[in-house]
Amino acid sequence: MKTDDSEAPLPLPGICFAALKLRKQQQDHDKREAAGQWQETGLVFTSPLGKAMDPTKFNGRFDARVAKAGVRRITVRGMRGTCATLLAALNVHPRVAMRVLRHSNIK
Repeated sequence: MKTDDSEAPLPLPGICFAALKLRKQQQDHDKREAAGQWQETGLVFTSPLGKAMDPTKFNGRFDARVAKAGVRRITVRGMRGTCATLLAALNVHPRVAMRVLRHSNIK
């Protein structure tokens, strides 16, 4: 069950906007390639046909992207900690980081 906070807007650092712009470009490309097979879902992260990502295939796709990027493999769960570390490295104000991470207090 979703809470009111789960639907609240998130403050995003500029680097996130840049990543989302790149994702939009990829999705527009996918949409052109899919032609009449594209399904508009309103989702940001989709299959190449616009459908919701298959959760059973997510880890495989994640691992492939990690390998392609040449970065150390972390778990999907570990990405939350990585996000916190990156927000700190980007000098994001702790209150903003707290909201992004959905922490209930700043500690």
